[in-house]
Amino acid sequence: MQLNELKPAKGSRHSKKRVGRGPGSGHGKTACKGHKGQKSRSGGGVPPWFEGGQMPLQRRVPKRGFNNIRFKKRYAVVNVSALNKFDEKAEVTPETLKEKGLIKKVLDGVKILGDGEITKPLKVKVHKISESARKKIEAAQGEVELIEAG
Repeated sequence: MQLNELKPAKGSRHSKKRVGRGPGSGHGKTACKGHKGQKSRSGGGVPPWFEGGQMPLQRRVPKRGFNNIRFKKRYAVVNVSALNKFDEKAEVTPETLKEKGLIKKVLDGVKILGDGEITKPLKVKVHKISESARKKIEAAQGEVELIEAG
């Protein structure tokens, strides 16, 4: 006996059911899918996790574990144009910004953004500053110093 002569036992293999091949096959017309309904349609059916419209398990159970959002840094933002409220050569710190009403809370720090123009030379001490804001302050003969967040 050779490998090429091996055959499965008689009756152990069935031919594939060929559906939708006309009335003579016995599996024509609706192709064994019954009449109408979601599962009879092309692409029809529901995913394995679908629970018939009941609130699904993955939404019912409480969510636990790590989430990065509680560690996100939030900065109080001030535009360069708002710094014109200060007198020339004044020192701008988070405390003075709060006194002038430019920020409500310091949060995790203060960041200066570069929207608008500045005409006065100021000494700015903040936690963060955008590159464009730094250039505008230094162009007006001002100084920029970064505070270490703590």
